[in-house]
Amino acid sequence: MKNILRAMVILLIICGTYVLFIQYGSVPEKKSNDSEPQVSNEEAQSGKRIHMPTSGLLSFMGKPADEVTKKLGEPERIDPSAYDYDWWVYNQGKDQYIQIGVLNNKVVTLFAAGNDINAKPFKIGESTGEVFKTTQVAPFVNVEYKGNSYRFEFSEEDINTRPTVKVGKMYVQLYMDKFEGKLSSIRAFDAQTFVKQRPYEVVYRGELIKPKAVSDEKWKKIQTTSEKQILDLTNVIRVKHGLAKLEWDQPTAEVAFGHSEDMKENNYFSHVSKKYGSLKDRLEEGHVDFQQAGENIAYNYVDGPAAVEGWLNSEGHRKALLNSDYTHLGVGVDRKYYTQNFIKRW
Repeated sequence: MKNILRAMVILLIICGTYVLFIQYGSVPEKKSNDSEPQVSNEEAQSGKRIHMPTSGLLSFMGKPADEVTKKLGEPERIDPSAYDYDWWVYNQGKDQYIQIGVLNNKVVTLFAAGNDINAKPFKIGESTGEVFKTTQVAPFVNVEYKGNSYRFEFSEEDINTRPTVKVGKMYVQLYMDKFEGKLSSIRAFDAQTFVKQRPYEVVYRGELIKPKAVSDEKWKKIQTTSEKQILDLTNVIRVKHGLAKLEWDQPTAEVAFGHSEDMKENNYFSHVSKKYGSLKDRLEEGHVDFQQAGENIAYNYVDGPAAVEGWLNSEGHRKALLNSDYTHLGVGVDRKYYTQNFIKRW
């Protein structure tokens, strides 16, 4: 009897080392499109295992930062992040956008969107069906790092719009445009960075690795640069769809930031503020001259590019992103609250 009790205690201790961490995703209403490619778990697991590429953008992962400058040159700017690394931003003309995450002079993550980017073994713009034929996508991905074990679990929506697959020693998140049925952009992480960001629900054993605490001063810089990233990526998406780029409008951006700040401080998520009213009310109060206006909001995405991809897969928000009438954009970010205000000038 004592042996049985001892065994039960040991089992409870082992089970107790597994901790469940849930990070809720964001926002907006997401409407399914019956014509989009849907992938079941069984189909998703029928792909082939992918090896680490030896050329192209993903080959930078784990390399010294000077390998990036040798191939891409100096970045247009360097933006801080909330996850310890700095983003090296390459806004490659009208239709290419690349962010390279550098920590301790090593590439630990990257994000890329646009045309004619060498993202081997993937091809941005490729059909979702082709991606799933050649890529092993399961309803989860396991990560081992310094004796810790993590299991990231995907919802059906995650599998169809933003699954992550293991490629060699890195993890690649595939952002799918569910309305067009194409690969929209990619994001790669090393194991440590993937765990720090936790873009999915995760069950883990051991230590839950977290990024360093961010000071209020650094958050202000992160927010400002995130706003620029959202503008850049929005314009790349618009150009890809044959639309004119949007110009930055500072008064509109101040209105957008005010709304993000108001939502954060008053713990709500809505286009209508109890204190400041509707978008029309807020723009008029901010002395913004406009003929037509629209707004996208998001909450709890890991960063600006992730929020933009979320908007792209939400019907109403997508319409705002791709509205040919809009001429200017203002973006406001307060921590993980994101607001885009679009306007058409008179």
